[in-house]
Amino acid sequence: MKRLISTLAIAALATQLTASQTAPEGAGNQWINPGGDAGKTHYSRLSQITPANAPRLGLAWMAELGTTRGMEATPVMVGGVLYTAGVAGRAYAHDAATGRLLWAFEPQVDMQFNRTACCDMVNRGLAVADGKVFIAALDGWMYALDAKTGKVAWKTDFIENRAKGDNSTGAPEVAGDVVIIGMAGAEYDVRGYVTALDLKTGRIRWRWHVVPRDPALGPQERPELDAALKTWDPHSRWDIGGGGAPWDAINYDPETGLVLIGTGNGGPYATSKRSPSGGDNLYIGSVVALDPKTGAMKWHYQETPGDNWDFTSTQPMVLTHVKLDGADRPVVLHAPKNGFMYVLDRRDGKLLRANAIARVNWASGVDLKTGRPNLTPESSDYTTGPKIVFPGTPGARNWHGAAYSPKTGLYYGAVLDIGNLIFMTPGQKPLKARGLNNDAALIFTTDVGDAVDTLPPPLAAQVKALPAFAEAVKNPGTAQMRALDPLTGKTVWAADMKGWQDRSGALVTEGGIMVHGNVAGQLVVRNAANGRIIKTIDTGTSILAAPMTYMIGKTQYIAVAAGWGGGGFPFVPRYAAAYNRVNANRLLVFKLEGKARMTPPPRLPALTVAPEPPAQAPGVTAETIARGQGLFFANCAICHANRHRSITPDLRRMQPGTHEMFRQILLDGLLVPGGMPRWNDILTPADADAIHAYLIDQQTKTRVEELAKVKAGKPLDGPALTILSNY
Repeated sequence: MKRLISTLAIAALATQLTASQTAPEGAGNQWINPGGDAGKTHYSRLSQITPANAPRLGLAWMAELGTTRGMEATPVMVGGVLYTAGVAGRAYAHDAATGRLLWAFEPQVDMQFNRTACCDMVNRGLAVADGKVFIAALDGWMYALDAKTGKVAWKTDFIENRAKGDNSTGAPEVAGDVVIIGMAGAEYDVRGYVTALDLKTGRIRWRWHVVPRDPALGPQERPELDAALKTWDPHSRWDIGGGGAPWDAINYDPETGLVLIGTGNGGPYATSKRSPSGGDNLYIGSVVALDPKTGAMKWHYQETPGDNWDFTSTQPMVLTHVKLDGADRPVVLHAPKNGFMYVLDRRDGKLLRANAIARVNWASGVDLKTGRPNLTPESSDYTTGPKIVFPGTPGARNWHGAAYSPKTGLYYGAVLDIGNLIFMTPGQKPLKARGLNNDAALIFTTDVGDAVDTLPPPLAAQVKALPAFAEAVKNPGTAQMRALDPLTGKTVWAADMKGWQDRSGALVTEGGIMVHGNVAGQLVVRNAANGRIIKTIDTGTSILAAPMTYMIGKTQYIAVAAGWGGGGFPFVPRYAAAYNRVNANRLLVFKLEGKARMTPPPRLPALTVAPEPPAQAPGVTAETIARGQGLFFANCAICHANRHRSITPDLRRMQPGTHEMFRQILLDGLLVPGGMPRWNDILTPADADAIHAYLIDQQTKTRVEELAKVKAGKPLDGPALTILSNY
């Protein structure tokens, strides 16, 4: 009987594969999910817009979305309606041809969740199925909306433990009769998991955890977690949770019937602090295949065993077919943070290829026989001292959607070639509930040459003695849009971006164009074959999300969501549109001969000297200010960069009323509805006063410096380091 079942299963799979090989790959007139098609290739079969006529592209229509934070989602077009995901889980439906707003949805979000949203209150997309639109809000509620009216059909709380740092920024994925969603927060105190909800009712059907739970709490929930437990130190920091949060990269594969999950980094970052005796720490940094009906694991491949560097595997996956070793293979193409491009057989997870696409010094390569990286401890182990590691924690690849064209056989995406100095704070730290527990200091190689002499002299001497220091100073890093051969990792063409923070998603089409945005606020159309720029459209709004395309009647449109944000969001680079203009979130739609007027957002007012702060409170000493600085960087600096043009308040420029209400804002949650969380669960009034003293000191110094600049006729702003940003 078992043999008969196996034979039938193999026959069914063969039938599925044969059908898929004859079906065209890529999106057609519609764009059914954020990746465009079932494989999320960001490839379109549309060909009306070509390299020859793309110079005639113009604005068809635009929509103001009413928010000023990060926009990372690619819209979805089904049935003539363009559905767009927005900040913190908002959703919008527009007539795809005219731009007429059909409905808008704004969830009631508990903004206290901004405490654990390391990388902005973004949302990476929505799903459309069964007459509904599915979107997850920042605070962990899944909403099913009527696709025609936007009214709530059901909503479900999918957060497992609201006392932890869990939140949600990813896109849901429909897999048969369930919708699957991950969660975020691996820098905090979470144990990663994905949740499957019934498509019709919202009932939770199953949950799958990435890492084992503390064995003292009883048996593991699934047998694969019993196996994983053997790869963790029994004395691991179970109180912190282990990390592994699958905050993006969930793909349902209709060919195999499996759901592929990309899992997150370990927490704390250093293996020695997370799992002192080492181990692979399954299933962090992995691609995992689950049965969508039960959540049972079918296979896994760990890309970064024992992650020591914040190397998530949550980056977008592409499902396609390639000719490899004389056979047609159903594969997943995956380029995670760690610098390698992986090609896996999606039937069983077998590693077929693994090649570096950026500088990598934590490993010298990947052994295709064992599937394991060849580690280089002299470069990657920062247990005994600081190390400069390539790639850096921003990743060679990150969340920005990549495109794959079966026509050219090329993979198109943003590639970042930088590293970072990484070092640990001494000793084990107590758990910070819903607080940052990554417990590592980071300085990117773009800043390390300038920053090294600001470090304590013994640490600076150690850094300068590192073999990678000279490399970091000589070549701090580049950001490029590239076309890669996914089977070799070789670059076919590359185009420099404006800086390391300038990355965006990609679109490629049958018509031979490749489209992406940039942080300067331009939509760029290139020849997919050689990367040559065909058309550049200035929009006035920073673009990070991947564009998409669709057809209404006889007209092909290209749409993109625009707005600065995401990882490092308070550090707005000087070349960004958001540095000079209001960061107005917008939906921009283009077509050939588009004649609508492109109205850029208003310019920001001229910079002014920091206002005079109040005097320090009685009893404030240098020790008070130093203590406040430590508390500020441990809790506040991830959102408050205290730089010109930051999209979060520069606390060196507080007005008198803000100073007067400082305790109420910080401790009592006076501004929670506006996104500023309260901190009275972990900070005392004395802590708040110390932070305030530090900020008054900073404001005093800033005012003195800026008055001197005005007197000397110099600009108030200038290049600044992006360090210790907990990116």
